[in-house]
Amino acid sequence: MIDPVSAVMTATAAFNGIKRIVEAGQNVEQTFAQIGKWYGAVSDFNEAKRQMENPPLFKKLVATMSVEEEAINVYIQEKKIKEQESQLRELLLYAYGPAAYTELTQLRRKIKEDRERTIYAQERKRRAFAWNSIGWLSVSLMGYGLYLMVAAMISMAP
Repeated sequence: MIDPVSAVMTATAAFNGIKRIVEAGQNVEQTFAQIGKWYGAVSDFNEAKRQMENPPLFKKLVATMSVEEEAINVYIQEKKIKEQESQLRELLLYAYGPAAYTELTQLRRKIKEDRERTIYAQERKRRAFAWNSIGWLSVSLMGYGLYLMVAAMISMAP
C-alpha cells in the first residue's frame, strides 16, 4: 500500500529540484525529467488516497489513526500538492512559455495513463488475489471442519 505522506515528500523533493533547475536556467529536458518525477509522486499520492477510501478489512480493524486524523492529513497533503502545482505552472510559463505548459499537460496525461495501466492495476490485482485466496482458504477450512463434524456424528451413531 502506498503511503500518502511519503508520496507527498517525494513530490516536494522533485518540486524543489524543478525550482533549482529552472532558476539555474538549465535545459527543458532536465526540467521535464524532474517534472516527470513530481507527477509520478502526485500520481502515487492520488492512488494512496483511493486506497484509503476503500481499505481492506484487516486495516479497518487495526487502524492506528482516527478517521478525522487521516482526513486532516490527506487534506493538508492535497493543499500542498495544489500549491506546488500552481507554482510549477507559473515557473514553466515564466521560464519556457505557454508551449512548455502544453507539453507538460500532455506529459502528465501520459504518466497518469501509464501508471494506471501498469503499476496500480497490477497492485490492485495482487491485492484482490491475496484477499480472494484468504477467502477461499477460510471457506475451505470451514467446509473441512463441517465435514469432520458430520463424519464424527455419523461414526457415533448407533
